[in-house]
Amino acid sequence: MTDRTNHGQARREDRVALVTGANKGLGLETARQLGAHGLTVLLGARDLGRGKQAADTLAAEGLDAHPLQLDVTDPACVADAAARIEERYGRLDVLVNNAGITGTCFGPPSTATAEDLREVYDTNVFGVLTVTNAMLPLLRRSRAGRIVNVSSTVGSLTLNADLTGEFAGYNQVTYQSSKTALNALTLAYSKELRDTPIKVNAANPGFTATDMNGHRGHQSVEQGAVTAVRLALLGPDGPTGTSQDDTGTVPW
Repeated sequence: MTDRTNHGQARREDRVALVTGANKGLGLETARQLGAHGLTVLLGARDLGRGKQAADTLAAEGLDAHPLQLDVTDPACVADAAARIEERYGRLDVLVNNAGITGTCFGPPSTATAEDLREVYDTNVFGVLTVTNAMLPLLRRSRAGRIVNVSSTVGSLTLNADLTGEFAGYNQVTYQSSKTALNALTLAYSKELRDTPIKVNAANPGFTATDMNGHRGHQSVEQGAVTAVRLALLGPDGPTGTSQDDTGTVPW
């Protein structure tokens, strides 16, 4: 391993991390923080040009960052990305499924169509399944693979069922149900992989200022990325099959 020379950063490790939707916002900051911990970070982006700009920004900060064209809704593109990782690195140690959209329908079930749901699920649910399955053979080659699915507390059935709680007046069926489904995927993968070194958890970043919410969030991306990074760097005694935020466990 070689020492970093910039900003007193940690020694470079041989771990490789892929963050989807990493050319801006939470994804970019998650990649930045993982890179600062010494990991090689691959910035998945639909637009390779934007991905390269983001990777160049991190490289200028002394991080080992590389762009990777990755449209999570395109199985052929995902398969090609997995092949590129295998060819260059031979394995993957961390997968952060960060790519997500809010869609174009912002109302309750009675205002939504099946197509509205498909629009959001294609990225937030089906995309996660496609990417995870493509990367799983590479993660199995890691000494301690980590999968982090970036979810949201608005997907918690427990919190949404509390009609006196913070989400009592929030009922955006497309986005909320996609995160509930993502939580179910998290549990399903954790059960399948429970006898392996791979840990699978959901990270809830909180209301973070990004393009998705018109930068109305009260948290910075630096704050929002903390939980995903912590779960990505879990030690061998860390949990699996959990949903967490910066304060601890979030109920399903």
